[in-house]
Amino acid sequence: GSDGNFTANLGVPTLDGLGAMGANAHQHTEHIVTAELPRRMALLAELLTRLVRDA
Repeated sequence: GSDGNFTANLGVPTLDGLGAMGANAHQHTEHIVTAELPRRMALLAELLTRLVRDA
């Protein structure tokens, strides 16, 4: 979960899930898939580029 559910509930456009891929959040076995980090960073960079360009 995230705080995005509060903003989405208010009707505010909300993005969630832009973080690292992984599993078992907040557990001793929590981990991220480091091989996916470059792809996730590229996704975020493209999103920010489009937001700035279209602003």
